[in-house]
Amino acid sequence: MGKGEATRERILEIAESAVLAKGFGATSIDEVIAEAGLTKSGFFYHFRDKNALAREMVRRYVDTNDRMFDDIFARGAELSDDPLQAFLISLKLLAEIMADLPNGHPGCLIASICYQERLFDREVRDLTADSVRSWNARFRAIFDGIAAVHPPREPIDLGDLADTMSCIVDGGIIMSKTLNDPRRLERQILVFRSFVKLVFSPVQA
Repeated sequence: MGKGEATRERILEIAESAVLAKGFGATSIDEVIAEAGLTKSGFFYHFRDKNALAREMVRRYVDTNDRMFDDIFARGAELSDDPLQAFLISLKLLAEIMADLPNGHPGCLIASICYQERLFDREVRDLTADSVRSWNARFRAIFDGIAAVHPPREPIDLGDLADTMSCIVDGGIIMSKTLNDPRRLERQILVFRSFVKLVFSPVQA
């Protein structure tokens, strides 16, 4: 990584930490510049304005989460050929990763933008919406694969079930931070795991 790329990454790290701690509205470019040890011209060399910074923060956040999901679901698929068992394994791995975070999950950047969407231009808002649709589509594809082998016990919209996965994770993050209980996200993921197992388990004769 070159010096310019390292500086850009440092700015994004500082900005993300500040935004997750207190939101975009309360995070100023001046404080990011001061923390990074840059001049204003040095900052604006990398980011034209706060919307440009937000766009790159979202892309970085989404890429990081995508890589995590890729690794987790690939590992589940390696450990079981059955799509249901592979997904249950993956959820257990996800819960373990969340439990290993010493102070809990730092927060959801997408949620931070959603709560203050009037601060951002259309491109930033569209980028956040597209990221949520992409994650929901990922989970929907997994549930489609499971349902092809294990039909659900009750009529259920698989798109809504996929949305629930996203809701569980974001809701768990919010609840963990609000109640100062870092392990609550882990427990919510495991409850969702039990629910998925029940939905797709065969009906006992």
